[in-house]
Amino acid sequence: MARATTPGQESAAARDLPFTLHQLRLFATVAETGTISGAAGRLRLSQTAVSLALTQLEKALGAELLIRRRAHGVTLTTTGHTVLAAARRILAEATDLFDEIGGRGEVVGGVAVGCYPSLGPSLVPALVDGFLHAYPRAQPTLDEGPQESLEHDLLSGALDVVISYDLALSENLVKVPIAHREPGVLVAADGKWGNARAVDLKQLADEPYVLFDTPVSTFHLASITRAAGFTPRITYRSQNFETVRSLVGRGLGWTVLLTPPRTELTHEGLRVVMKPLTQRADPVDVVIVWPRTRSLSRVARAFVAFAQQSGGGDGAAAE
Repeated sequence: MARATTPGQESAAARDLPFTLHQLRLFATVAETGTISGAAGRLRLSQTAVSLALTQLEKALGAELLIRRRAHGVTLTTTGHTVLAAARRILAEATDLFDEIGGRGEVVGGVAVGCYPSLGPSLVPALVDGFLHAYPRAQPTLDEGPQESLEHDLLSGALDVVISYDLALSENLVKVPIAHREPGVLVAADGKWGNARAVDLKQLADEPYVLFDTPVSTFHLASITRAAGFTPRITYRSQNFETVRSLVGRGLGWTVLLTPPRTELTHEGLRVVMKPLTQRADPVDVVIVWPRTRSLSRVARAFVAFAQQSGGGDGAAAE
C-alpha cells in the first residue's frame, strides 16, 4: 500500500513544475544570441513562439528575466543572470541523462572554456584540437580575458571552466593542476645576459622591466622580486604579451617568463631567450577551475580529464 504524504512532505520530484526544459532552452538561446529574432533563427521557430515562451517562463517564475528593447535586442536582469546559470546547469544535466541512459554513450555538446591570455597561444590550441579529435561531437568555445573577468563569467555560468595560473584565485573554486611551470627571465639574445647560463635576479634590479600588465602578472612579479630583496624598475607596460616579447627583443628590458618559448623569434624577427634563475623561485601550476557549488556537465568533465591527461602542453607562457 502506498504511503500517503501530507502537503508539506511532497518531494520536489513529485511536484509539477510550472515551466519546461523547452522554455529554459529558449531563454538560454535568447541570452546567448542577444535577440529574440536571433534565437528564433537558430532554433527554427517563429519570433512569436519564442517571445511567448519567454513570457510564460517569466510568469511561472514570478520575475522579469530580461528587458526587451525594440531594435536593440535584450538585456538580462540580475535575476535573469541567476536563472541563466541555473538553466544552463539544468539543460547540461538533462543532456547528460539522455546521453548516458539513452544509450548513445558519446560526449556531445558545448563546453565554454575561459583562458588567461598568455596561456592561450601556447596551451589552448593544441588542447582544443586534441579534445576535438578525441570527441568529434563536442563543441568547445574559447574566451580569453583578465582573471577577474574570467572568474566573474565562471561564477555567473557564462563559462564552464577556466584555465589559469594558480595565482590569486578565489577559494570558492575547484582547482585541478594540468601543468607545472618554472619561472625564468626573458632577455634579448644579443644583449647583456644573452650568453649567461643562469641569471641572478639581484643583477637585474637596476635594469628596466617590461611588465605584462595584468593583476596576476604584477602579483607574481612582486612575490619573486620581494624574495630577492628589490623592487623592479617597471619602465614599459603592455597587455599584449607579444608586445612584451618584442620590447625585450629590442633590448629595452627583461621580463619574468613561465616555461621556455617554442620559438625564440619575436614578431620583428629578433631573438629572445629564456634564462633560469640562480636562486630558488616557487614553481607555478597551470590549473583548470570551476565553482565548488557547480556540478560539471559530461562534456566539461571530459574536457577536464583530457586536459589532465595531455599535461596542458609545453609551449611558452608569460605570467
